[in-house]
Amino acid sequence: MLTVVAAIIEHGGRLLVCQRKRGRNFELKWEFPGGKVEPGETPRAALARELQEELGVHAKIGAEIYRTRHQYKELPQEFELIFLSATIADPAQVTNLEFESIDWRAPESLLGLDFLSADRELVQSLATGKLPVNNRDPE
Repeated sequence: MLTVVAAIIEHGGRLLVCQRKRGRNFELKWEFPGGKVEPGETPRAALARELQEELGVHAKIGAEIYRTRHQYKELPQEFELIFLSATIADPAQVTNLEFESIDWRAPESLLGLDFLSADRELVQSLATGKLPVNNRDPE
């Protein structure tokens, strides 16, 4: 099964969210930064690599926050999606290298964005406060 990782990055009570580029699969949908775990990689190592590639930052990867499985009708296989906390030393150094746009959003505002369907249950929990966003220290 394909494994995908995504980062929940909080700064000042806001979460970093990213909008997929126009012309790509699921264009203009919102998501948390991350990507596929490559053969031989751990989820934490994959997420650190993805954050470097997508945002140009070195991040400390912390605890797992949420895990789900999802199947998109447009894709051939089900995948496992693991959300991990991540900390960036200087959020001002975040550079958009891969997305249509990126934004720091208050958790309660997330429901106003058109997220990928695999992310929606987590988004609901974050937006309603069922899952806190600021108590996830990196390991």
